[in-house]
This record gives sequence, C-alpha cells and structure tokens, in this order.
Amino acid sequence: MDWQAFALSIKLAGVTLLLLLPLGLWLGRFLAYTQFAGKSAIEALVVLPLVLPPTVLGYYLLVNLGAGSALGGWLDTHFQLKLSFNFLGLVIASLIFNIPFLVQPVQRAFEAIPRQLGEAAALSGLSSWQTFWRVELPLAWPGILSAMVLTFVHTLGEFGVVLMMGGSIPGETKTIAIAIYDRVQAFDLAGADRMSALLLMLSLLAVGASFFASARLAVRR
Repeated sequence: MDWQAFALSIKLAGVTLLLLLPLGLWLGRFLAYTQFAGKSAIEALVVLPLVLPPTVLGYYLLVNLGAGSALGGWLDTHFQLKLSFNFLGLVIASLIFNIPFLVQPVQRAFEAIPRQLGEAAALSGLSSWQTFWRVELPLAWPGILSAMVLTFVHTLGEFGVVLMMGGSIPGETKTIAIAIYDRVQAFDLAGADRMSALLLMLSLLAVGASFFASARLAVRR
C-alpha cells in the first residue's frame, strides 16, 4: 500500500474542494438566478471539462502553463514559480477539471428553490445576504453537499489530467490513481488490488454518507 500517494490524493482533494467551493457557490447561484446574453456559452464552458478527454485537457494545460510556455516561462523567470510537475500544477489542473462536478449540482439546487420564497424574504425585510444565508442555503444544502462529496471523490480518482500536468513524482505528484497504474505496469496486481479496494470503499462511504445526510435534511424540512 502506497500510503504516501494516498495521503497526497487526500490533500489534493481537500485543497481542491476548499478553493473551488466559494467559486462554485457563487457561479452556480449566479447561473441559476440570472438571465443574460451569452449564458449558454458560459454554461457550455462549465460543462466542457466533463466531456473533454482528461489527457486533452491536461495537454493544453501543460502547453499553456508549463515552463516552455510564455506564461510559465515568465513566472519561472521572475518569481521562480513553476506551474507544472509539482503539487501546485496538480491543484490548478484539479480545479479546472472539477468545475462541472461542483457548479452544475449547485446550480440545479438553487434552480429548484421557488422564486416566491426570495420575494417573500425581501418583503419581510431580509437583505440579500440574509435571504441567502437563512432561506436559500438551507434549501439548497442537500445539493451543495452532494456537489462537495462528488468533487472530493472525483479528485481522488483523477488520472489523465493529473499525470499530464504533474507526472509521477513520489511525494509531490504521485497520487493513488497513478500509484495503482504503476503497480499494474510492474505486474504487482496484489498491491494494485489493495489500493483499488481502499479507493472503492472510501468512495462508497462518502457517497453513502452524502445520500444519508441529504435524506435526513429532507425529512427535517
């Protein structure tokens, strides 16, 4: 069992969720409540990482952010900041790759809230922030929780985009998905089986806990 790779995957999933959640909440709510020219194009861009092959996305990120790119070379020269083949590169790739897994469920959760509730809250004297915090957030919370779990679990299993952007550097970019691949390549099927089983059980527990919590919240309402 490669515990170092497993710990790195947990760290990557946690950092990705922590950084992406505020953006996902804002963008999901904005898309749910706002009509504007070009909205379909924005929604298409949000969904794009979901349908684009991970290796293709990883390739374009590497080409545009790697040391050989204009941006990557400038950051390396002036700030000694590298955006590829390190943990920062994994975070950038993971943030972009997981946008649809967080934004779309959040958007659907806010869209399911009747507009009359917001209007009633405004008539009752609640500010926009108070309406969001006291009315919208509790009603949308099951969808938000599902989006958070989906994003976290999906990050644990990322392979193509992570491999392209970070390679397989132990302790730096070698996640558990890459470790499983390396074990298979080395014909260590027993080691790959143990890590795969751990990932499977963790994913099942996370998704099951999400469904249970959402059901309890629905009963309370």
